[in-house]
Amino acid sequence: MEKTALLIIDVQNDYFPGGKMTLEGAELAGTNTQQVLEYFRKNKLPVIHIRHISTNEGATFFLPGTSGAEIHSLVSPLAGEKVIEKHFPNSFRETDLLKYLQSENIKDLVITGMMTDVCVESTTRASFDFGFNNMIIGDATATRDRELNGRTVKASEVQKSFLAGISALGGLYAKIVNTKDFLKEK
Repeated sequence: MEKTALLIIDVQNDYFPGGKMTLEGAELAGTNTQQVLEYFRKNKLPVIHIRHISTNEGATFFLPGTSGAEIHSLVSPLAGEKVIEKHFPNSFRETDLLKYLQSENIKDLVITGMMTDVCVESTTRASFDFGFNNMIIGDATATRDRELNGRTVKASEVQKSFLAGISALGGLYAKIVNTKDFLKEK
């Protein structure tokens, strides 16, 4: 695990109950992320917090200067933990994430966060393209219902489909595990 870092993507207040973009299962995903974070801290392994700030016109959540854009208290960064601000779904786009990972000789990423089918997925695919080995803690991610051609696709189906897709071909982009199994393996 010495070349492994935890990447926590967008676990921010607006995704939790009372926020401007509540996700299904945000509280469970946040609690599971907290457990994985505690493991990384206990073992003095690198932790990177990704925080999305919406700068595009018409944005309705993660607005600059709002409490909804703050990282949720379940996973509040500690001094010395890297925090990267992003403005696009892919955490590598126009940030110093790649440079930071390379400077720390990180080869493997354990990924948690929100939304599964947007920021988690786009970051994981980019990470693979940059040569990193990825593991997603599936029950430490969350999303919401989506609409396709006038029909609602339930969040649980979106969640399963995106995790299945990103782990296709023998885990090409990422291996998917749950929190309990991840912590048991360690």
